[in-house]
Amino acid sequence: MKLSTGYVRASGYAHKVRRVLFALTRGKVEPKEVVRAAGELNQRIFEKLQELSVEKSDVVRITVPFKIEDGRIAWDYENLHVEVYRKSEEEKLAKAMEEVEEREKQLEERIKELEDVAVRLKALSEELIEKLERLKEEHTSLKLRAEE
Repeated sequence: MKLSTGYVRASGYAHKVRRVLFALTRGKVEPKEVVRAAGELNQRIFEKLQELSVEKSDVVRITVPFKIEDGRIAWDYENLHVEVYRKSEEEKLAKAMEEVEEREKQLEERIKELEDVAVRLKALSEELIEKLERLKEEHTSLKLRAEE
């Protein structure tokens, strides 16, 4: 398997690594292991970003292969790759990242709205089923009384 953050500001790489890793390993490893492995990888990435003199406002794209062995995530650090796009050199890309971040925020808000609607719909559905069952019971009891 391979973790890839896509383009992300250097200041937000750790959060993105955690989110992507949770998505990639859902149902395959325990959440506690994901947190441990993400922390370990983020420390390695942090050191690499310092070596490369990456600024918080620069844009990075991180890829690293990994395996799941006995319920643990094992990183292939030999193939850890960090691409750096410096804000000072790539103003256009930095501006695009601002747009991407804003759209991600809007998407998360929309997803939350839809989740709330889904919860309300489920409650309404359950209420409707309850009322239908009561109606069926009342109808059956009326039928039985009429037959007496």
